[in-house]
Amino acid sequence: MNISTSDLCDQFSEKLQVASPVLRHYGGVSRFHGKIVTIKCYEDNSYIREVALENGNGKILVIDGGGSLRSALVGDGIATWALNSGWSGIIINGCIRDSQALAKVKIGVMALGINPWQPSKRNEGLRNIAVTFADVFFRPDEYLWADEDGFVTSAENLIIP
Repeated sequence: MNISTSDLCDQFSEKLQVASPVLRHYGGVSRFHGKIVTIKCYEDNSYIREVALENGNGKILVIDGGGSLRSALVGDGIATWALNSGWSGIIINGCIRDSQALAKVKIGVMALGINPWQPSKRNEGLRNIAVTFADVFFRPDEYLWADEDGFVTSAENLIIP
């Protein structure tokens, strides 16, 4: 991605949602973009594991973990599966684990924080529904751009390759 989130804000301010700066970068890349796929789950990463193994085709997996800091939803294993499946990035309203190993995986990952505790596996959650966190309303099939300054979303693809 050659264009920055700041450039997008300058050019398309009326078409963007700008996330509050509550998430940090943990993945091996800071600049990533793609179409949004959502999961809503709480301290359970069963669906995340499943979706990470699907063909991501340059998409962004947006996970609303309810802001829980009690356990991690993604670690280096899931991030590696997602990378190998073609996902561009993962945005998490929750925690990651295995931070040192995750930093070496060449995929964008942003989250609230780090917690070494593993999540449960109850097969609970919802997929491809609208979710809200960081002052952004995420809708499936909309677009997200992230870089060192944060991330923005839009209903339309503002960067045509």
